[in-house]
Amino acid sequence: QVQLVESGGGLVQAGGSLRLSCAASGRTFSRYAMGWFRQAPGKEREFVAAISWSGVTRNYADSVKGRFFISRDNAQNTVALQMNSLKPEDTAVYYCAARSSEMGSTSPRAYDYWGQGTRITVSS
Repeated sequence: QVQLVESGGGLVQAGGSLRLSCAASGRTFSRYAMGWFRQAPGKEREFVAAISWSGVTRNYADSVKGRFFISRDNAQNTVALQMNSLKPEDTAVYYCAARSSEMGSTSPRAYDYWGQGTRITVSS
């Protein structure tokens, strides 16, 4: 069992930056690939970024590539999402997810555990 708690959400102006953090508790965090997803009102949950359990492999959605950066610290059981050059279309609830596998996935169904989400609002 893995418990995930996100933090760092809030209101930011377009062009600004935010850093999300996800703290994991439970066993063997380093044996889980981690992902970030987001869900805007009236839309399906969509993939944002993923990182392998070693931290070597990272994947990003095209919409955030070059602006967002995912990282993890296996000693601290945390995964972070640095978000730069934010746009109003980045407004959503952001979720951290853990997958019992080496590699992440772009599909929400591939993940075993989810956090409660943290809201990001980007004003224009």
